[in-house]
Amino acid sequence: MVSMTGYAYREKMGQDLTVSAEIRGCNSRFLEIFVNLPPWLSTLETRIRDQIASCCGRGKVEVFVRVRERNAPINISVNTNAAKAYFDAINSLSKELSLNEKCSLSSLLEMDGVLEIEKNSDDERYWREIEPLLRDATQTFIAEREREGKHTEDDILVNLEKIETSVKAIASFAPVIENSIKENIKSRFTEMLGNQIDENRILAETASLLVKYTISEEISRLSAHLAEFRAEAQRNSRPGKKLDFLSQEINREINTIGSKSAVIEVSGEVVKMKESLENIREQLRNVE
Repeated sequence: MVSMTGYAYREKMGQDLTVSAEIRGCNSRFLEIFVNLPPWLSTLETRIRDQIASCCGRGKVEVFVRVRERNAPINISVNTNAAKAYFDAINSLSKELSLNEKCSLSSLLEMDGVLEIEKNSDDERYWREIEPLLRDATQTFIAEREREGKHTEDDILVNLEKIETSVKAIASFAPVIENSIKENIKSRFTEMLGNQIDENRILAETASLLVKYTISEEISRLSAHLAEFRAEAQRNSRPGKKLDFLSQEINREINTIGSKSAVIEVSGEVVKMKESLENIREQLRNVE
């Protein structure tokens, strides 16, 4: 099994460039990938998203890539139209308010949009620095998810074994339940009719109550679901959705057994099974 929870962080510091990659994962019904990049590297988002999608089947994954560069080449240009518009507006306001102040160059340079700064971005050069770091972080992230998934699997199988043990205990009571039904019906007929007992009527009533209260079919279906659950967990590395469906079917059979049986020992085993199944379903929320 693979957990949807994981974390990895890698950083590479160079003389002029520092790059870091951080990956966080948590549970989600579907695969959701969120990539956080410097705006000037937005063209690399698809590559990062594809790399994460290739190794994750489900879960919410957040990727943070940070780049700090010293002595980065930049282009600076002046928006002359914006500077003239600011200049005319400020001087007009000064004249309107009967002020002797004139608009200075330093004031204009502080105005938004007068200086346009563009970073010289060579996407391929940055990708050559980011890609191996991100790949290393992704491998660590996967290993962390697998490690946690193994612990989750162990816990799920322990609880599954508890349910299987309870099913065996309940199965041993099935004949007792059936015999109890037969004896109760016969006793009531004898009490009401004495020796004038209609055996066919007793058999008919017994059959009717056995259909209503016997749990043999539920035990059979429950055992089949448990066997399929165990097999799916062993053969599929990402069984989350299938196991979630099977746990619903298991829960349905457990509830039916609990509602049918009036034997106190069976009721006790049903409580145990419900507790173990709840633990399994809680763990499955984080299984990919």
